[in-house]
Amino acid sequence: MALDSITLYHLTKELHPLIVGTRIDKIHQPEKEEIHLLIRSGGRIKRILLNAGSTSPRIHLTEQNKNNPTSPPMFCMILRKHLESGKIIDIQQVGLERIVTIIIQNYNERGDLQDYHLHLEIMGKHSNLILVDPQTNIILDGIRRYSHLLSRHREVLPGRPYIAPPSQNKAEIVVNEDLWVNHILQHNLDKKVSDALLALFNGISPELAREIVTRSDLNPDVILDNCGEIDLSRLYQAYSFFLINKEKILVEPYIYFQSKRETNLPVAFTFIPYGQYFGLYSQKLPTLNETVNLFYQKKTGYSNTEAKRGSLHKVVNNHLGHMSKKHSIYENTIAKAKKGLGYQKSGELLTANLYKLSPGLKEITVDDYTVPEYKPLTITLDPALSGIDNAQRYYKLYNKAKSTIKNTEPLLQAALEEMNYLQTLALSIDQAASNEELNEIHQELIDQEYISNRHRDKKSLAKKTSTKKKEPNKHSLPHIYLSKTGKTIIVGRNNRQNDRMTWREAKPSDLWLHVKNIPGSHVIVPLNENEEFPDDDTLEDAAALAVYFSQARGSSQVPVDYTHVKQIKKPRGAKPGMVVYEQNWSLFITPVEKDIERLLATEETT
Repeated sequence: MALDSITLYHLTKELHPLIVGTRIDKIHQPEKEEIHLLIRSGGRIKRILLNAGSTSPRIHLTEQNKNNPTSPPMFCMILRKHLESGKIIDIQQVGLERIVTIIIQNYNERGDLQDYHLHLEIMGKHSNLILVDPQTNIILDGIRRYSHLLSRHREVLPGRPYIAPPSQNKAEIVVNEDLWVNHILQHNLDKKVSDALLALFNGISPELAREIVTRSDLNPDVILDNCGEIDLSRLYQAYSFFLINKEKILVEPYIYFQSKRETNLPVAFTFIPYGQYFGLYSQKLPTLNETVNLFYQKKTGYSNTEAKRGSLHKVVNNHLGHMSKKHSIYENTIAKAKKGLGYQKSGELLTANLYKLSPGLKEITVDDYTVPEYKPLTITLDPALSGIDNAQRYYKLYNKAKSTIKNTEPLLQAALEEMNYLQTLALSIDQAASNEELNEIHQELIDQEYISNRHRDKKSLAKKTSTKKKEPNKHSLPHIYLSKTGKTIIVGRNNRQNDRMTWREAKPSDLWLHVKNIPGSHVIVPLNENEEFPDDDTLEDAAALAVYFSQARGSSQVPVDYTHVKQIKKPRGAKPGMVVYEQNWSLFITPVEKDIERLLATEETT
């Protein structure tokens, strides 16, 4: 959701005592459309984030320190020139618009003390951050410059007068119920009430419009024509609560998620609990600023994670496509060569019938003694060759076919193994829940030389010349769940972790599970001394998790192999996560959704 007008009102009200009276110590522009103002108050540094991007425009305090470009952009330089060492004397919202103005007092080039206005316009794709000299109303610069070629309403260029964004011709706050009702009934009665609220009244966002309808005990999709006098009165009371009496609202900010397990991408944030999000998992925070900060941190983190996931998928899919073509070529080569194995019989039959072969024959029909019926078989001959040479020619074709099969079968097997390995990587990428997990997969792709590492030589040289003690490698931890009977079940997140679990951390007597012949995670059930197998409930829960964290998720009657860790072997030169085993047991599992939900809810978090 976007930072709407009413939320911006409460956020500005909360930020006012925190930033007014502080001095701007430093200014950074870590991203193309984002400015950080480092403010100082009582020896303490705070950071104001001002984002004018099209996807997440916002203002809030943050502790996140982003990397800055080696040379600051022009807009950053202009802000530093006019605002550094200046004092923030006010922050205000312009009416019910999504415009926040920070007023800074600082000395100008002539040494005179004057005010500067920094306008943050939160307008979706038209968002902007503009520095204005209020004495002349002239724009000093904007983070996004554009001329009349892009906007007929105004230009945002240095030296041009500052013109506020165009009005949407909506009604301001209506304090009389009868006037409010008359105004809303002038709208198309066949439209939804939420659409009418959004179109007619200033300060209302789609989320707020839906919430006004929800608090009026009406169906979210109700149309105006179906609303009676009492319904309209309820709508006005809800409207009044949010807009007319907004200063009396006790702020209780929340972030909403689809579920307790899916907290990587929040659905929405609100300054008080919203009824339209009832049923979603929610998290209450102390302040609205912390809520906005956390919401956009998670949203940005999710976007970065998905971008990385897409990049890794592209690498894996490219190699998988290339290997799939190789596999197809090898299969076709072997299939064609197998047809050539019949040349052996032609050579043998010609050898047995040499006395019938005379020079210049183009073909000969002989009895095929290799079949009980002794059926006649016609064999093509080269008239330029003698009988024995024709027989030798067929033997050579046979030997060539046999050699082709012998040489190609290992290549086919290697291609198949590599395709299986790449599919396990694709599965790990799909199921990775954080940047750390994706970073491990990225490193695995580098180690397996699917991705070139430009810095490898530099790092190798640095290792040789460095005298510092080597730091231990950091890695993510596996999933840890509890079975119905309280037994621990450990599930690997990726191939490198699967190897680490199976070969370094598990005991030889622990139970190991994996879906049969399908890419998936290694599952370990730690066993006590003298305990050969876990109880049946734990075994079934572990098998269900093995299916859930595999390519067979959602399938039924999935075979799951289980054995002890001591039975697992890793062939020399095998890829990460690849193992072989001979002694094992199997069971067929159709995971039940409620059982999976129960298991996932027990996950240990760090």
